Amino acid sequence: MDLLTGPEVATLCGIDPATVRQWRRRGHLAPAGLDERGRPLYRQIDAARAEERTRRRAGRTLAAA
Repeated sequence: MDLLTGPEVATLCGIDPATVRQWRRRGHLAPAGLDERGRPLYRQIDAARAEERTRRRAGRTLAAA
């Protein structure tokens, strides 16, 4: 299982890293582990689900690539 850092999640989702921290504080995204320095790591599927729920709630969708 590949785990991502907060900045990697932000890049993957096209959002600001602060948004990842907000998702965590609000309970939308839970860490799946910690790196060697104790920073949270996230599963890609969890990040994608948090992004999808947040966009749906805000009435936005991803643009087709």
